[in-house]
Amino acid sequence: MSYLILCDSCTDFTEEMKQDPHFAHIPLTIHIGDYDIVDDDNFDQKDFLKRIDEYPECAKSSCPSPQRYIEHFDQADEIYIVTLSSHLSGSYNSALLAANMYLEDHPDKKIHVFDSLSASAGQTLVALKANELASAGLSFEEVVEQTESFLHKMGTKFVLESLDTLRKNGRLSTVTATIASALNIKPVMTSNGNGEIDKITQARGMVKAIAKMADAIKADAVDSKNRILLIAHCNNAERAQLAKQEILKRLPFKDVKIAETGGISSLYAANGGIVICY
Repeated sequence: MSYLILCDSCTDFTEEMKQDPHFAHIPLTIHIGDYDIVDDDNFDQKDFLKRIDEYPECAKSSCPSPQRYIEHFDQADEIYIVTLSSHLSGSYNSALLAANMYLEDHPDKKIHVFDSLSASAGQTLVALKANELASAGLSFEEVVEQTESFLHKMGTKFVLESLDTLRKNGRLSTVTATIASALNIKPVMTSNGNGEIDKITQARGMVKAIAKMADAIKADAVDSKNRILLIAHCNNAERAQLAKQEILKRLPFKDVKIAETGGISSLYAANGGIVICY
């Protein structure tokens, strides 16, 4: 049976995924004031980061229409869809509506929408897990069951160079963000999948913050030697390599993959941000 894994564009593809025909991106759109950017293969990260830095307010995003998903449904027998956490975006609901609309006329079609309960690197891991299982020849139902189980056990950590985006979208007070910036304080944070961000610890400077993030991953990673570590970075490949080194000093992983953030992930990670899922 042929299969296709459709991922909204907050899923940060590795270079291998970009070349694999089993994966396809469904773009969201970013709105910087009156200027719109479609988060597709033509996304220009450097131009985007410059525009974000110059824009005093919080940029917005809009999810794909159901039709953008439906356009791909005839391309394979089995369709798996991976979206941003439903607590963070309407992308999941749009994909679910697309599936239900299509199934009305094609009741025998196999389509499943995964609410990743995550973003960025977390979505990438979910997509990779579905691909691993589907390529191994498991049934559609087995792929769905095992991938759903997997995504509920993932861990996420991230550290940002700048807290300005979190300030702009109301997740941090202006005073907190300003003081942290002035003192070069870099919080290490996690997401609980419900759109809520929790600070784990903090450090002066990015190098120390990455080391503390590695400590936090060591503390809660389960069965790491049989799992993939996914590192997404926004315009800082050297920092991604540092994070990889620090984490592997502390515990082994089956594999480590690195991806550069696309438009939606870059919006929230900001220039220099690191997002890690495992």
